[in-house]
Amino acid sequence: MKAVLDACVLYPTVLREILQGAAEAGLYEPVFSERILREWVLATAKLGPAAPAIAAGEAAMLGAAFPKALVRDRPDIEARLLLPDANDVHVLATAIASSADAIVTFNAQDFPGHVLAAEGIKRRDPDGFLWELHSYHPDRMSQVVEAVRAKAESISGRPIELKPLLKRARLFRLAKALGA
Repeated sequence: MKAVLDACVLYPTVLREILQGAAEAGLYEPVFSERILREWVLATAKLGPAAPAIAAGEAAMLGAAFPKALVRDRPDIEARLLLPDANDVHVLATAIASSADAIVTFNAQDFPGHVLAAEGIKRRDPDGFLWELHSYHPDRMSQVVEAVRAKAESISGRPIELKPLLKRARLFRLAKALGA
């Protein structure tokens, strides 16, 4: 399965690292564009002046980890598309250009199902998407999530419980599936 990762699912670190870990485990193929990565980097500005530089480094590492995932902007495809938020047309264009199966996003209202269906693409909320990956590959997803939890614990220097970590990332179904 090939899935476009919208900027809104790249911004929360825990969610991004779980999505990245699932892709590294071969559970799906991630897709993104330079514009999606730029949006993610710009969104971090509210965390402080150093945050965009850190996010830019993380975006570069994501691109390096998945060089085939990067799709160039397609203004030719964008020109024929209409979405409730014109600023999201590039995400759908990226999905079409890459022959993606889905767009993983929190922004349900910006990607109407009938518009996506006409292009053969589904909208997936991150929790449902990761829960589905877990249901097909429970051992690998458990390993991915545990690695992210352990990394968060290492960075913070204190114990981190899985359930609150996943709930902060809005991964309620995944938390329940993992017994967190």
